[in-house]
Amino acid sequence: MKKEPVQPKEQIVSKRIQSFDEVVSCYSEDEAIGEASRCLQCAVASCASGCPVGIDIKKFIAEVCARDYAAAYRTIRQKNNFPSMCGRVCPAEYQCRRTCVFTKKGLSFAASSAINIHFLERFIGDWGLLHQASTVSAPAARAPRVAVVGSGPAGLCCAGELARAGIKVVIFESLHKLGGVLQYGIPAFRLPREILDVEIKNLEAMGVEFVTNFVVGRACALGDLFAQGFSAVFLGLGAGVPSFLGVPGETLCNVYSANEFLTRINLMRAEQFPQFHTPVNIGKKVVVIGGGNTAIDSARVALRLQKIRGFSPDTTLLYRRTETEMPARRLEIEHAKQEGVIFSFLVKPLLLRGAPDGFLKEITLLRCERGEPDQSGRRAPVDVPGSEYTLPCDVAVIAIGLRANRLLTAATAMLTVDAYGDIIVNPDTMETSIENVFAGGDIVGGEGTVIEAMGMAKRAAAAIIKRFAAKGD
Repeated sequence: MKKEPVQPKEQIVSKRIQSFDEVVSCYSEDEAIGEASRCLQCAVASCASGCPVGIDIKKFIAEVCARDYAAAYRTIRQKNNFPSMCGRVCPAEYQCRRTCVFTKKGLSFAASSAINIHFLERFIGDWGLLHQASTVSAPAARAPRVAVVGSGPAGLCCAGELARAGIKVVIFESLHKLGGVLQYGIPAFRLPREILDVEIKNLEAMGVEFVTNFVVGRACALGDLFAQGFSAVFLGLGAGVPSFLGVPGETLCNVYSANEFLTRINLMRAEQFPQFHTPVNIGKKVVVIGGGNTAIDSARVALRLQKIRGFSPDTTLLYRRTETEMPARRLEIEHAKQEGVIFSFLVKPLLLRGAPDGFLKEITLLRCERGEPDQSGRRAPVDVPGSEYTLPCDVAVIAIGLRANRLLTAATAMLTVDAYGDIIVNPDTMETSIENVFAGGDIVGGEGTVIEAMGMAKRAAAAIIKRFAAKGD
């Protein structure tokens, strides 16, 4: 008889909504062995085809079964520099787990019975952080130098790949803390900051240097980096400009973009105001607009802040499609429901209305119905005339996506971008229109996942390493 999936333990809801402590626990050793033993060790491991960085999933799971955790860690690290982080934040149900044989049609297995590859990866990643120090030596004094712009997942991954090849890397970060979206965008209850800190320290041990509070494109031009002796540049800029609804009232007080809202809390400790001096207003009725992971994160954060500040949690997520069409991870949606987030589907914001003092007081919504499929393959929302209604709220968070920040690209005439401001690259090498300038992550393909950004960074790093080898550097 097929074994049931082993699910990791989770904090009870009543406790977790009062803190930013991690919700999902790591597998114990017995739990990891139990889950790994469910793997059928397929002759053709279809799960690997769903991994953007090509981890040998079948091999590392077999090594977990054999309790050879060091070997499993080495197997994963051959393709993924940051298994502890990816095991926590990767949308595995849309990637490796989606292609697990347990989800195949014609078999008596439900999609939910797919191997919990991400939890096993996290188990090994956490084991590695405790037991496996970096064995990569610092680069030689005459090694080629590469500048990496941005310390998000793409930048960190590219830097790690290059450092392992003996290349000297300097990462330039515009903010005062490292990690990009891993630092400012993902709440600590999903990605504890100590995990990120350890990964960054490992890169430092490999010889990677970090320069913070430095905006390439303003503090210096892209070309200046070559003048400073760098042989190549990797742009891992991310997508940092929020999209808005285009409806009246978006400039009212207490209307936030999700980018600002999460940055204030994750990076500047606004949840601890006034102990920390970056405020964020949380009222008694919060609405979050959007259906992706960022919207779910914003809603779960808002609900926690309401609880911490003594309010009865009242946070509503508004989405113009249905739940099945939400791009957010299923696990995060379920967690949000457990925690008390209210979901309102097939609704469209028309107007944000304020009080005379300029602060938000309500939102006017229009009901929608499902129409024909659009370019995304999902059924488009269609307005229902005359269905307007008003919902009281004193805080709104707009989480409908991010666009490219054009600060650097606008200042670099030879750098070719598309109509959205994303950098155009050779998909095989990730090289841009400027020789020896490479790019990856959200600045290339628009918003994507952490592991997708890392996949692009690995391709860029491989191309840079190959180029240096050809030149004999």
